[in-house]
Amino acid sequence: MVNPYNDSELGKKQQVAEMFNSIAPKYDFLNHWLSFGIDKLWRKKAVKLLKPFKPKDILDVATGTGDFALEAMKLNPNHIIGMDISEGMMNIAAAKIEKLHLNDTISFEVGDSEDMRFETSSIDAITVGFGVRNFEHLEKGLSEFHRVLKSGGVACVLEFSKPRVFPIKQLYNFYSYYILPLWGRLISKDTRAYTYLPESVSAFPDGEDFIKVMKKVGFNSVKEYRLTFGIATIYFATK
Repeated sequence: MVNPYNDSELGKKQQVAEMFNSIAPKYDFLNHWLSFGIDKLWRKKAVKLLKPFKPKDILDVATGTGDFALEAMKLNPNHIIGMDISEGMMNIAAAKIEKLHLNDTISFEVGDSEDMRFETSSIDAITVGFGVRNFEHLEKGLSEFHRVLKSGGVACVLEFSKPRVFPIKQLYNFYSYYILPLWGRLISKDTRAYTYLPESVSAFPDGEDFIKVMKKVGFNSVKEYRLTFGIATIYFATK
């Protein structure tokens, strides 16, 4: 298991919360700048895949600063709940929602993806952007997704993946292990956050390996959509 802080005695969940609380003020700037804004296009693609299902009650897990929840407003839902273990990130998300006067539709709460408070078969769609690789117990978290979704409900997981084609693979690895951590440290002042990112991507079971885990917990249909030469992937699963 890859943890944000190797010298910490805290569990992975607590370390992840601590890390995101630390970088929260600079997160949006770094996220969009270091990805050249492509992350916004990835979320748009994910929401387009959700559109035919017309979900009304949406749960955005690992909501962070709320970008996926805001993009999901294009689906005209009744309610979006953004859940995260980092209060620092959600404070920034809440400020965005307040500014856009969307408090009646989007709400935020601290929550653990592996032990969610929601009733079984109560949610139309679950979204999660760049969050599942931070789960302490991946299978347990995905089992919770399956439990809370209604029959016919969908889970839309957007996550980083590993490019496999030359020279994209080599360029991506160089950028991830040398350029990204350098700028991340300089701007966020957290010496580990942007080193942990490529390490966690490398350790994550992407592609067919991730699909196998989703099917193992009960999803009977899982499709993958590889994006931007395989730098990211959308996993789209139905219950």
